[in-house]
Amino acid sequence: MRQRRSIPRLIGSLLLAAAAGVGCGEAAAAGTHGKTAAPRAAAEPEVRPLGRIVPVPASVTPGGEPYALTSATRIGVDTRSAEAKAVGGYLAGLLRPATGFPLPVVDEQAARGGIRLRLSAGDTALGDEGYRLRSGPDGITLTARRPAGLFHGVQTLRQQLPSAVERKSVQQGPWKVAGGTITDTPRYAHRGAMLDVARHFFTVDEVKRYIDQLALYKVNTLHLHLSDDQGWRIAVDSWPRLATYGGSTEVGGGPGGFYTKEEYQEIVRYAASRYQEVVPEIDVPGHTNAALASYPELNCDGVAPPLYTGTKVGFSSLCVPKAVTYDFVDDVIREIAALTPGRYLHIGGDEAHSTSHADYVAFMDRVQPVVAKYGKTVIGWHQLTGTTPAPGALVQYWGTDRTSAEEKERVAAAARGGTGLILSPADRTYLDMKYTKETKLGLSWAGYVEVRRSYDWDPAAYLPGAPASAVKGVEAPLWTETLATTDDLDVMAFPRLPGVAELGWSPAATHDWDTYKVRLAEQAPRFEALGIDWYRSPEVPWPAE
Repeated sequence: MRQRRSIPRLIGSLLLAAAAGVGCGEAAAAGTHGKTAAPRAAAEPEVRPLGRIVPVPASVTPGGEPYALTSATRIGVDTRSAEAKAVGGYLAGLLRPATGFPLPVVDEQAARGGIRLRLSAGDTALGDEGYRLRSGPDGITLTARRPAGLFHGVQTLRQQLPSAVERKSVQQGPWKVAGGTITDTPRYAHRGAMLDVARHFFTVDEVKRYIDQLALYKVNTLHLHLSDDQGWRIAVDSWPRLATYGGSTEVGGGPGGFYTKEEYQEIVRYAASRYQEVVPEIDVPGHTNAALASYPELNCDGVAPPLYTGTKVGFSSLCVPKAVTYDFVDDVIREIAALTPGRYLHIGGDEAHSTSHADYVAFMDRVQPVVAKYGKTVIGWHQLTGTTPAPGALVQYWGTDRTSAEEKERVAAAARGGTGLILSPADRTYLDMKYTKETKLGLSWAGYVEVRRSYDWDPAAYLPGAPASAVKGVEAPLWTETLATTDDLDVMAFPRLPGVAELGWSPAATHDWDTYKVRLAEQAPRFEALGIDWYRSPEVPWPAE
């Protein structure tokens, strides 16, 4: 049975916030991070201008009178489609608590004057994730080619409503959606967020909470960093001590924990219900102290090192010449691949400073085919380009402005050769980087990353020499050396995560800091309603009382 960590809660602050009628984000910020709570946001407009959301839609044509939800509103779906029914139920579940309306989910034909969710397989221009939202006084029609598009369209509808719709108790209306049409498709197919559960362990419910936050901003990939020097977080039947012993600690010496196979599958299913594909990462050959401590035979000298609770990197390595190393890798990949319906398996490959280059190349040449053997496609950190990436592999670039031209060119050359890129530049997208030197959480090895810096760059033009067509998307990693609670995750992810999500979704032509910062500021009441703590960046014109 896995160990569970008790997360400190700011009960007093939350109750005080609830009594005052404000979101718990402000109370948590003052209580946890020593910041003066921002004043409560001014009253929102009765009708939010169409398309003034995050991520900004590709095409917005405002016009006509708004639609108003009432107690008579019905949500219509094609009841022959289980996926459409599920999205309709999800929408109803979002809207019922705050509106107090019953919002029955019915057959589309019975939802006249309500909200209709329509699948149209012939609407090829919408692709697999796009949608069209038409709003007027006679109802709302949300059309998509695939269920994922309906789900993303629901997030847009949700953001067009007043932020109080996110609260869990009945709120004052009206509940109006501006009239007009939004037609929206994503710029990139991969719009990811990585959560490091190895440095500090997070429970299934805590991961689900993050999944729900990602869904609001149309993120479609959850990358779980499941193993590192400080902890191994998933059960492997053929090597049970990986979890029971290797998972028994975390940074700072806490109790750690791990996911049983059933719990991991619960996360995968929940992510799928939010149209997110889970990419599991087992980081090899470095970042492996938890595994080495669990099984002496994985070490070249046959001696297990002690468990590790610090934050230093680059000191551990699997023993590349040993045959047992590849038995281990094969077993782990086989078992995790069997639990993961998604296309990818991430094999890490970064900071293998204790592995010689020759051994690193030999190791990756043997391990990449194992991933294919079990039906998955390789993703690796960009150090994988020091070898020969497997056909179809993606490399995740995490360099900075200071990364050497030689290293950047090596990655660009791989991209020119057909290897796809996921861009996660650490000095732009690493959500654990401090905002400023005063930030109490996080690290600063990549520099300070304020909100504008995390948003104001173009993925297509970022890496010199890499063709824009090689860029498959962006991902925002959240490493947890210094983050132990969901409040910690919140204040480092928000408000930077929405900006990275917009880079992944919205057309390059819409990219503009001056307009984005206004739309971001308008998310503040929504953060509060959702109980999300966030950093009050002075670069953003947050609403005042």
